[in-house]
Amino acid sequence: MTSNTRVVVIGAGLAGVRLARRLGELGTPALLVGEEEHPPYNRVLLADVLAGRYPPEVISLPAPERLMRARVTRIDRAGRELHCSDGSVIAYGTLVLATGSNPLLPPLRGLLAPGRTELPEGVHAFRTMDDCLRLAGAVREGVRAVVIGGGLLGVSAARALAARGTQVVLAQQAERLMERQLDPGASALVRRHLTALGVEVHTETRVRGVRTRAGAVRSVEMADGYSLDTDLVVPACGVLPRVGLAREAGLAVGSGVLVDDELRTSDPDIRAIGDCAQHAGTVYGLAAPALEQAGVLAELLAGGAGDRTRRYSGTRSLTRLTLAGRDVLDLAAFGEPDPRPGDDVVRLADATRGTYRRVVVRKDRLVGGVLVGDLGTVGDLARAWEGAEPLPTGGAPLLHLLTNDGGS
Repeated sequence: MTSNTRVVVIGAGLAGVRLARRLGELGTPALLVGEEEHPPYNRVLLADVLAGRYPPEVISLPAPERLMRARVTRIDRAGRELHCSDGSVIAYGTLVLATGSNPLLPPLRGLLAPGRTELPEGVHAFRTMDDCLRLAGAVREGVRAVVIGGGLLGVSAARALAARGTQVVLAQQAERLMERQLDPGASALVRRHLTALGVEVHTETRVRGVRTRAGAVRSVEMADGYSLDTDLVVPACGVLPRVGLAREAGLAVGSGVLVDDELRTSDPDIRAIGDCAQHAGTVYGLAAPALEQAGVLAELLAGGAGDRTRRYSGTRSLTRLTLAGRDVLDLAAFGEPDPRPGDDVVRLADATRGTYRRVVVRKDRLVGGVLVGDLGTVGDLARAWEGAEPLPTGGAPLLHLLTNDGGS
C-alpha cells in the first residue's frame, strides 16, 4: 500500500483484531500495532483462564497478517506518523484508535502512595493477560482474597478465584450484585450461586482503605471500621477509556474519543472504535458494540470515500455470563431491566429448576429482560427487543416467547 492509503490500527484487542482481519478480507490490508507481548486474545474469557477452565492459548484470537509489537507514545497528526517507545516511526494514511480501556482504581486510602504508580504487593488489577497470569500465580488453596466491586467483572473474578480454592470476600457498595444489568430477583440468584461456591458476599458495604506491611497488603478497612485480613485484593470497579494518546494529539475527547456515525474523530484521518470510542454520548465498554463498530468501519474504509451506505447508529447489546462451579449458572440481560411507571412486567420463576425470566413491556414493545438458568428463550426475546417491533396484541404471544425453548 502507498503511504497515503495505509491503514494503521493501534490496539490488538477484540475490536482492533476484528477490524484488521476484516480489512484484509476486503482487500485493504492494515498494520495492527499492539503493545502486549502475548498474541492477541479474547479479554472476555480471562476469568476462565484465571479459574483454570482454559489455558491461555485457548483464548487466543486469529492474528491478522500484519502485526507489530510496539508501544505508541505520540501521534504526529501533521506528519501522519506514530512515534513508538523503541524509537521506531510508523507512517499512516488512515489511523484507527482501538486502544481499549484501563481498570478504574478506586480512591482507597493506602492503595497508592503519594507519587507512586505501583500497587502494593498483593493488589491485582484484572484487565490484561499479564494481570491474569500474575493473579493466577498468587492464588492457591486457602489464600484469602477481597474482590472490590460486584459488577460483571467483580462477579466473574470472585467466581474464578473461588474455583481455585481461594477464600473470597466480595464487597459491593450497591444494594445488589450486577445492579446495572440485573433486577433484584436475578441478582439474588447470582448471589446464591456465588455463596454456594464459598464466596462471602457483602452488599451495601464500602471499602475505605487497604493496610500494608513491608509493602504488601495485609487487610482492607471497611467504612464501618471493620477490618478484613487478606492476602490479595482485586479492585473490580469498572474501566476508563484509554484516551491519553488522543487527548495529547488534540483530538476531541469526552468520556471517550468522540466519533460520528462514520466512527471519525475530530481529525478526518483518524477513526476510533471499541472501548475508547464515545458515540452519540455513549461509551459501551462491551464486546458486542466493539465488534459491530469494527465491521462497519472495515466496510467504510474498504469502500473508499464514495461509500456512504454504511453508518454506525449504535448497538443494542445483550450481556451474557456463565458462572461455572459445581453447578453452572447462565444469565442474560438486555435493555432496561427496571420498569417505569405504567410498564407491564411479565415474570416466570421456577425454584426447582433454578430458572428466572422477567421482561419489561412498554406500551406494545419489549424494552428489557433478564433471564437466569435455562436460556433457551433468549434468542427469540433478543430478536424481539433488537427489532423494536410492536408485539402482537394479547398476552399469549409474549408468554410463548418466554416459554419457547427453541429460540436460542
